[in-house]
Amino acid sequence: MPASTDLNDISFLGRLSELLSQTIEEQTRDLFAASGIIVPVRSCSLLTALGQAGEASAAELARALGQSHQLVLQKCPALLRLNLIDQRPDPADARRKLFRLTEEGLAQLARLDTYSADIGIVYKRLFDEVGDVHSAILRSLKALADRPLRERARQDLA
Repeated sequence: MPASTDLNDISFLGRLSELLSQTIEEQTRDLFAASGIIVPVRSCSLLTALGQAGEASAAELARALGQSHQLVLQKCPALLRLNLIDQRPDPADARRKLFRLTEEGLAQLARLDTYSADIGIVYKRLFDEVGDVHSAILRSLKALADRPLRERARQDLA
């Protein structure tokens, strides 16, 4: 029988990162409800990117967010149902759809901006307790982009 590995072991960093993301998402839902925010938690960055762009295609939003085109398209139906965004054909290319915020979407984006300022204080206090997770994530992402795990394994395990 193989040796049992602790699921909190460093080799499960991806699982732990995902668990942190899920925990933040679950706990954020209550805070959103109390703030009158109806945006799905995992769609906030999409709404923000669209607010910055004014109008954009799914491909443009995907590039701006560093996400797949498919993931952006999966989030759009809920935002359309909630009347936070609308879509129209691109006048230059009818196959392409352009998205933009509705009045309700703009109002929700304003609520998100207020929320972001407030939650920033909460996160800073959390980081006083556990260390700056935000900076560690950004540094880790940059380091992995600069030198992927495959290169690191070749060097470190040789």
